[in-house]
Amino acid sequence: MVVVMHHGASDAEIDQVCDSIRKRGLEPLLMPGNTMAIGIPSSIPPDVREPLGQILQILPGVDSVTHVSRSYKLASREFHPADTIVDVGGVRFGQPNVTVIAGPCSIEGYDQLKATAETVQRAGATVLRGGAFKPRTSPYSFQGLAEEGLRIMQQVGKETGIRTISEVMSPDMVETVAKHVDILQIGARSMQNFPLLIEAGKSGHPAMLKRGPGATVDEFLLAAEYLLANGNQNVILCERGVHPLDRTYTRNTLDLAAVPVLKEYSHLPVVVDPSHGTGKAKYVPAMCYAAIAAGADGIMVEVHPDPRESLSDAAQALTPALFEQMMEKLRGFVASAGRSLSRIEARA
Repeated sequence: MVVVMHHGASDAEIDQVCDSIRKRGLEPLLMPGNTMAIGIPSSIPPDVREPLGQILQILPGVDSVTHVSRSYKLASREFHPADTIVDVGGVRFGQPNVTVIAGPCSIEGYDQLKATAETVQRAGATVLRGGAFKPRTSPYSFQGLAEEGLRIMQQVGKETGIRTISEVMSPDMVETVAKHVDILQIGARSMQNFPLLIEAGKSGHPAMLKRGPGATVDEFLLAAEYLLANGNQNVILCERGVHPLDRTYTRNTLDLAAVPVLKEYSHLPVVVDPSHGTGKAKYVPAMCYAAIAAGADGIMVEVHPDPRESLSDAAQALTPALFEQMMEKLRGFVASAGRSLSRIEARA
């Protein structure tokens, strides 16, 4: 339920609405803006919903009362009509910006990450990606450098000024990862790791949630709801491909139709990951351009100094030269959409 107040409603009128909600055992959520709105994100018992709506509607200062039909409340555009812009240390995710995240699948060492950071930053990326903890299908595959990888990421971020993102895999590691990077990445395999979502939500640290390969849009947004319901308003969604019908040609099927769908039903910014969505470097540039046309707020691309030597996901990593070529062409697509690439502004 969302209660929209008249423009200029007094503090006393707002307090009266909040008190009426609390008397029914519910907790109001204030949503300041051009017009104050008060939301009730939790489930409202059927026998309470209609009487409460009628009572709130006649209170002084109330303009309208709307029932939110979606199972996800805080992530819903019904609950939060305006687009959310997530500011990560001066890099903004959301209209009218397009934010480019780029870097290696795995952090393999300082020299590798520093060289990649300088390359992608020079080409226009404002966020550096790199995995310190790698959830791999085989236990014998490279698992990442763990906390040493995080320290390398933090050092490179400080030296170059680029913002950083890395995956967190367990609730007990949220605090540690958050100390080292600017954005927590919650991977596709962890989309429904609810204890992890709860801890990442409580942290308040910017978080990018990847869609699980078999997840519906509603399941995806309900996972985001865990982050929001636990107090984290800095949530970014990431479409990275769903299970394909045919693995002969691509690793996954990149569901670009999900981008306008997510933008219609949710206010959260949406990033597209064509590297995992296709699994093949030669298809990544085309899907980056298509993502911008679909309305994405950013792209996430794997780049490695020498993909032939990459310890993970070598087939989908772009070379520095190919990334630079792609970025040059991407600027044209961004401009034609009436948008601009994000820049790094001074930290607040």
